[in-house]
Amino acid sequence: MWEAINNFLVAVDDKVWGVPLMVLIIAGGVLLTSRLGLLQVRRLPLALKWMFKNEEEGDGEISSFAALCTALSATIGTGNIVGVATAVCAGGPGALFWMIVAAFFGMATKYSEGLLAVKYRVVAEDGHSLGGPFYYIERGMGPKWKWLGKIFAFFGVCVGLFGIGTFSQVNGISSAVQNFFDPDKTNCINIPFLGQYSVAVVVSSLILAFFVAAILIGGVKRIAAVSQIIVPFMAVIYIIFSVALIICNITEIPNAIVTVVTAAFNPKAVTGGVVGSMIVAMQKGVARGIFSNEAGLGSAPIAAAAAQTKEPVRQGLVSMTGTFIDTILICTMTGLSIVLTGAWQVEGIEGVQVTTYAFQHGLPLPAKFTAFVLMLCLVFFAFTTILGWDYYSERCLEYLTNGHKTKIIVYRWLYIFAVFIGPYMTVSAVWTIADIFNGLMAIPNMIALFALSGVVAKETKAFFKAEKHKM
Repeated sequence: MWEAINNFLVAVDDKVWGVPLMVLIIAGGVLLTSRLGLLQVRRLPLALKWMFKNEEEGDGEISSFAALCTALSATIGTGNIVGVATAVCAGGPGALFWMIVAAFFGMATKYSEGLLAVKYRVVAEDGHSLGGPFYYIERGMGPKWKWLGKIFAFFGVCVGLFGIGTFSQVNGISSAVQNFFDPDKTNCINIPFLGQYSVAVVVSSLILAFFVAAILIGGVKRIAAVSQIIVPFMAVIYIIFSVALIICNITEIPNAIVTVVTAAFNPKAVTGGVVGSMIVAMQKGVARGIFSNEAGLGSAPIAAAAAQTKEPVRQGLVSMTGTFIDTILICTMTGLSIVLTGAWQVEGIEGVQVTTYAFQHGLPLPAKFTAFVLMLCLVFFAFTTILGWDYYSERCLEYLTNGHKTKIIVYRWLYIFAVFIGPYMTVSAVWTIADIFNGLMAIPNMIALFALSGVVAKETKAFFKAEKHKM
């Protein structure tokens, strides 16, 4: 029976995350790129400048940089290390090309989400900012569309509690810790009703639950404060090691680039027939790009709404840098490392093992040391994802319950409990359900972005016209 249910869920997941949804998200990005006149190229230097420069006298709870780090805490996760490896192995090196293409158009999408989040946000009675797709659907498209906002919020709560925010991330952390400290499970203890588990898994789950609880109880300001430290620190460390790997193999870069571009349009020429068509390479790359940076899913604008700013366009530009950092920088470096070292062609390894192989064979450093650094990056990336998704799902619940504080506090403790039991959850159906909800979130959000694309274009034009007069 359970196998039949799981097969049904997998079939639904394949339909939800099939070609139609990816076409919808990419089409939205192309439309917005066109209406904004390649803004992601023309205004990227300004966006990077404003990323660190706080706006004076802006409304909101946290700085624009803190809002960006809160959003990045949820998007920079195991997908940047494990997901890219999976995409390149399944779709060939050409998947990396399509991943970058998806991210390029995704920058326009993420800009629009950030702009609309600030434009249509509201302030709660206690002074904290509320915003996201549910508010720009209700206030931008009109009250008659409130039902669509509630559907988005419901899916957002489900995604947070049932997997993306909890089980899958915690499981990733415990697996990474066990693989490094106790790969042969030599030190195990028996847990009643659950079975035997490595001491490394048990200890890591207790430590993780404690730190998650300590941070989440402090609300968005504490989440933002932690994210501002961990996200840039771990991203910089990962980028340094990736750049070092690329420099150490710099003579192979021209061949790697030719391989990636060739495989994007003619996979058989590179994979020897393992990946049969351009459609497969495109599907794997686009799907991984969307999963990684979440452009179009509607999660990041929930964090953007809390930014201290009076200018929706300004926050839109800052939000846009999230996709640039997440996919065009970090995911590209991971993919390039895998292609340069030939890790994607090694048989018998998958997921994080592929990236670990690339780092161990591409860097002139002890294999144990590079494995430790990668484990550390995985643990902290997954940890911040847990924090970011709690914030998202709590805001969704706040919208659904009209700010009922007791329900939100109960949900927070349920979330912490889910983190605590995460390492012992091995039901793949749980992750599949979360995957489905994640995809379903995108549908109401993309409907809103299509409907409000004119508002985005008008706001952008008016802002830069006013800025030009100031100069």
